[in-house]
Amino acid sequence: MQVRDTLAMIRGMAPERQPGVWHFVTVSSEQAARLAPKALSAIREPEGQSLVLSEDIAKAEGLLTDLPMAHILLRVNSALDGVGLTAAVASALAEVSIPANVVAGAQHDHVFVPVEMAERAVAQLLARART
Repeated sequence: MQVRDTLAMIRGMAPERQPGVWHFVTVSSEQAARLAPKALSAIREPEGQSLVLSEDIAKAEGLLTDLPMAHILLRVNSALDGVGLTAAVASALAEVSIPANVVAGAQHDHVFVPVEMAERAVAQLLARART
């Protein structure tokens, strides 16, 4: 069941770090055709196809970036029209100077933070869920 209530989404976010290290990259349409099926996420932008690739794939393709990211899954089944979860996550992480990129899927939200900040990010989100 999808959750729309703001407080219920925040209290139920249940952040969980996922395995792996991830890189946000922009690739040509030729590369996208080959790599998109291997990507965790893909979005078309004016500059090209943006992909979230595992570190292994990014390295093999010569696409490693200077900002390796950790993936935090928010376990709450948030509705796409739910209001406030993204803002609560961004605010909680901003309070402790952790940059975040949030990607919404049909069932869950996915937060990407610099690898070295992942544990602090999960702790901060757990604390926010308890308030």
